[in-house]
Amino acid sequence: MQLGLIGLGRMGGNMARRLVDGGHTIVAWDRSADAVHKIAAGAISGAASIDALVTSLAAPRAVWIMVPAGEPTEQTVNALADRLSPGDVIVDGGNSHFKDDVRRAAALKARGVFYLDAGTSGGVWGAERGYCLMIGGEREPVDRLTPIFRTLAPGNSGLAPMASTLGSSGSRAASTTAADGFLHCGPAGAGHFVKMVHNGIEYGLMQSYAEGFDVLRNATSQNLPADQRYDLDLGAIAELWRRGSVVSSWLLDLTARALAADPQLSAFEGHVPDSGEGRWTVAAAIEEDVPADVLTTALFTRFRSRRDHTFAEKILSALRAQFGGHVEHPR
Repeated sequence: MQLGLIGLGRMGGNMARRLVDGGHTIVAWDRSADAVHKIAAGAISGAASIDALVTSLAAPRAVWIMVPAGEPTEQTVNALADRLSPGDVIVDGGNSHFKDDVRRAAALKARGVFYLDAGTSGGVWGAERGYCLMIGGEREPVDRLTPIFRTLAPGNSGLAPMASTLGSSGSRAASTTAADGFLHCGPAGAGHFVKMVHNGIEYGLMQSYAEGFDVLRNATSQNLPADQRYDLDLGAIAELWRRGSVVSSWLLDLTARALAADPQLSAFEGHVPDSGEGRWTVAAAIEEDVPADVLTTALFTRFRSRRDHTFAEKILSALRAQFGGHVEHPR
């Protein structure tokens, strides 16, 4: 299948390669001509402009956007809207706010152009592991692009969907594509809404690991009785917990990896940014009157990390570097 791809950063470039490995052809464009030049080979053809990308695609066209949320995405969607034809599809795979998706989908529908919001999780490891895709929009373009979603997604990895014990009122997961790693979550905005909450949960999970390892590290505190002080090997404990523990997870795998490479996490200051989804999750919880104590505290802890730094925040910075290739910004 042919797909236009705009944005060749850490995730966009890897997605292009995974799609080509799956038998698809890609027409790629990025504001950086160097990024286009580096990736253009074989089934990936580089375009010199958005105009060139659109004219290189056969109708009905599909263009996937992987650019930063906010104004960069807004400008790209508007530029495509002026160039695409009825029946074409725009997919926003970045981290846009779901309310922006609702607005964009309505505006594009008036032009006959479909808009899908595809929350994409996988980070820098996605090329190898696959990407978890949370999709919002109309069913027709979702069905049309299913070959793309199926290639990007990790597949079932041998994990059968959990059988419902709740009868007809139970989950419909077994009858969806969820077990394959992608899901049509609902109408416009639903994909990014689910991805937003996913990232809010990610904040809470990361904070739990960070605080737990900080407690372990400070078991040598001079404030403790001498016979209750423990000089613990955090890397070994992380490795241990990966095996048979109820707290095992991919984030724990990455924690173990970071501690094995740098036991003191000396490469990290602990300055932890937030990319917006955590704030939006808390805002959604407020709008819904849902208590979200853990997610809110995890977000506020990131605010605090930019003022004073603990080992917990170094864990967070290390994890962001591990799964997303994020680099700390100097204060």
